[in-house]
Amino acid sequence: MKIRYYLLALGAMFLMASCSEDKLDEKSIFPDETIVNPTPLDKWLEVNYQQPYNIQLKYRFEYKESDTEKNLAPASYDKAVALAKLTKYLWIESYEELLGRDFIRKYCPKIMHFVGSYGYNDGSVTLGVAEGGMKITLYNVNNIDYKNPDIEFLNYWFFKTMHHEFAHILHQTKPYPVEFNEVTAANYQSESWVNLDEDEWLDLGFITDYASREAREDFVEIIANYVTHDQAWWDAQLAKASPDGKAAIESKLDIVRDWLKTAWEIDIDKLREIVQRRSANVTMLDLQTLD
Repeated sequence: MKIRYYLLALGAMFLMASCSEDKLDEKSIFPDETIVNPTPLDKWLEVNYQQPYNIQLKYRFEYKESDTEKNLAPASYDKAVALAKLTKYLWIESYEELLGRDFIRKYCPKIMHFVGSYGYNDGSVTLGVAEGGMKITLYNVNNIDYKNPDIEFLNYWFFKTMHHEFAHILHQTKPYPVEFNEVTAANYQSESWVNLDEDEWLDLGFITDYASREAREDFVEIIANYVTHDQAWWDAQLAKASPDGKAAIESKLDIVRDWLKTAWEIDIDKLREIVQRRSANVTMLDLQTLD
């Protein structure tokens, strides 16, 4: 690296010495910075995200915002429109309905970033990423069917992820009780979580396979899965678990419920009720028109 810089420096000195008498061309060799004209979505985002919530939603591909270790594709415009409207209705407005707009403005990530393609890893796929409480990235946007929205698909890829990542922000702001870490302390699998079958992770006391990775992921997976699924789903999952696994999940849910209430004045059951009601309306939403 030192040699490279040294040669570049020598090259610059040589050019200065040999060309000092020449008149420089006033025209730059670099093209002018590309000017992007605002789209209808840009204008809609200004009114529906930036002004009320101080959130910047980025749907165009930006190299600096993306994971350079992955081969990624940009989100298509129509799919970005649909997900922007869905995110506002299903996620932002759910919290706003329960806690008010000031809560969203204060604690919500300031940047949301849409990526069109999957985020592949070795043996797994990234659903979303939260970076320091400031940005959430969502993948697989281009597989949204905005004409026939499927709430199970939407929750799996986007809104369970949104609740998951936002819960990270909450517990990073106000730590959850350490007792949570002890409930299934001996059962966390680290990177081996990808090898578990459903009966295995439930018997170990985890609501999902990813919850078994570590305590922090376990904590937010409980929140994300509880609010995006109804009670029938939750009861069915617990019924599949061993008695010890069921008891562990219930114990951890109690800790989560108490912490959300005392630390944040969030009633997780009321939040779930709001999310479920809004989820039932998804097929009636216009996901193409920007009013």
